[in-house]
Amino acid sequence: MTAVEKLRDDFRQGRLRALSRLISLAENGDPTVTPLLAELYERVGKARVVGITGPPGAGKSSLTNAFVRFHRQLEQKVGVVAVDPVSPFTGGALLGDRIRLTDHFNDPGVFIRSLSTRGKLGGLSLATREVVHAIDAFGVENVIVETVGGGQSEVDIRKLADVTLVVLVPEWGDGVQALKAGVLEIGDIFVVNKADREGADRVVKELRNALQLAGRDDLPVVTTSIHDEASVRGLFDTVGKFFDTHAARVTERRQAAAQATVTDLLENRVLAEARAWVARQPATGKNPYRFMMELEKAKPFGSLLPT
Repeated sequence: MTAVEKLRDDFRQGRLRALSRLISLAENGDPTVTPLLAELYERVGKARVVGITGPPGAGKSSLTNAFVRFHRQLEQKVGVVAVDPVSPFTGGALLGDRIRLTDHFNDPGVFIRSLSTRGKLGGLSLATREVVHAIDAFGVENVIVETVGGGQSEVDIRKLADVTLVVLVPEWGDGVQALKAGVLEIGDIFVVNKADREGADRVVKELRNALQLAGRDDLPVVTTSIHDEASVRGLFDTVGKFFDTHAARVTERRQAAAQATVTDLLENRVLAEARAWVARQPATGKNPYRFMMELEKAKPFGSLLPT
């Protein structure tokens, strides 16, 4: 039995070490991940995937910690994928979000993993998708993906999560900023956290006005405070109701997420091959623009994919 076959069998038998190993392979871009996930993909699609995004300091990690606690009170398994800023030195995650989840480190029903963005403009690397699929296939009922932040570029969470929470705070800004940042297109549920602070009511009002202007006034706006467990529990219940009342939308999201995964896989493969090919061409160092003009005459790009 090969190492890959043993990993697959251990994974199917529910050995946690196999899940950790598969995730490490995904993080490292190991080529064996694709065939492994292809075999395990029959198990994917049962977990509820919740995305939590928003600007730094909005309290995303505190809400994630509370959600984990609520799931465990219901005796449900939960996985947390904390997408941290990328280290400029190692390319790895800075692990900041894991600090607030220490209460669950020794709980066998909770699986926590930090990933870096790998510099991905949309905020999520291909490895994040693969990790979520692996946790789902492992039989975990709930997966929470906490992103590094939300704004004009960090929008990939919508292409992965079944439902996305956008978390804001009273100091965050006005409704015009909401439209500018593009957060209205990201969220399914909007959360004004730290609502015990001054200005929360104003932000709620302006956010609702912005949603109305965007034609999305049917979306819930919820206020929470980590010091008021009932408010956080109310948000948790709102997320549960979303799955119950928007089943068709969740199905559409999952189909779109599968297509986005194919796109990411293709981009990674083509980009890696392109970089390797360019490195072998000595002429690229002379005049890169003229080199590209000569290359385009051969029309190589039109044959990348079958018609």
